[in-house]
Amino acid sequence: MYPVSDRFLARLAENHTPVTRVQLFLTDGRIVDLDHTGGSVSVDRSQAIRRTCTVTVADPALIPRTAADKLATYGAALRISRGVEYGDGSTELVPLGLFRLDSVDGDVSDGPVNLQGKALECAVADDKFTEAYTATGTVVGAITALIQRTLPSTDVISTIVDTPIGSRAFDVEADPWAGAQEIAAAAGAEVYSNADGVFVIATLPDLLTATPVWAVEATEGGVYISGSRAMTSDAVFNGVLARGENTTDDAPPVSALIVDNDPGSPTRWGGPFGRRPKFISSSTLTTVNACAAAAALELANAKAPNASGDISSMPNPALEPGDVIRVAHPDGVRELHQVASFSVPLDEGGDFPITTISAKEDA
Repeated sequence: MYPVSDRFLARLAENHTPVTRVQLFLTDGRIVDLDHTGGSVSVDRSQAIRRTCTVTVADPALIPRTAADKLATYGAALRISRGVEYGDGSTELVPLGLFRLDSVDGDVSDGPVNLQGKALECAVADDKFTEAYTATGTVVGAITALIQRTLPSTDVISTIVDTPIGSRAFDVEADPWAGAQEIAAAAGAEVYSNADGVFVIATLPDLLTATPVWAVEATEGGVYISGSRAMTSDAVFNGVLARGENTTDDAPPVSALIVDNDPGSPTRWGGPFGRRPKFISSSTLTTVNACAAAAALELANAKAPNASGDISSMPNPALEPGDVIRVAHPDGVRELHQVASFSVPLDEGGDFPITTISAKEDA
């Protein structure tokens, strides 16, 4: 979760007026605060571009007519924040993302104007290779090079143990962002841009060991509105075979099979669920350990849909995908859920739906 004060989390459950801010970054260096009437920021770890935004502005005069108009979609960006006011004149804001402004539309006479944007991953994805490119070195070094090839001044933060990779050759027209994600998987990690617009290389927290960051409880003074729980076997796998073969480096084929071997798991390998393997491969995987790390990350994703939840609560803009939250339902059942996606409203009355990728009973 984005760092916030204890006062902030307590305020979310109280009657308060939310504070939102939308800043427009123009290509000439100017920064303009936009008066807005609504919108939302959607965050979804299953998408290549995690964060997208929609902002509603009342003034139809902001609809661009020429490339010089300030909302023209030729390099402008949006920074969006949401927070709380404390009733004493002070506020606390949390960033929701830095977005490339991609589209502007609306009624030219009466408005409103709708702005749509995508987080910075889109810039890397759109900057496709115009000549052959080879990624080499280490996971962090190769990913950083791919990102800074497009965004030279962008920070890249890594929380993983860096590991060597085999050479990965990309053809003309290949997607550099897809390449960065593939290389991250070689270390059992994922890469994304966070709420500050900084790129992060990290592993998904383990539901079984992570400390819950927030309580969503159906109690007096709690933030719980509604919730549901689901289980499905569709698209669920309990084993992943990762394979690597790199002819460029003349490396021999390697592989590793990682399975769900938890005796108490309903999807354990060879149990009533059977054996349902998934297969991944990459030339960056040149060791058995690298294959095992990649397979372990994919297995965490592949078996997660076994249990999921849809929770609705008071909005918490500080939440992040991968966060573990404690949920207490009206019937008294307590569960730990891992956040997969949510949508933060930019108006006062907006709902805050949270989808989770895994869940377990909380003692």
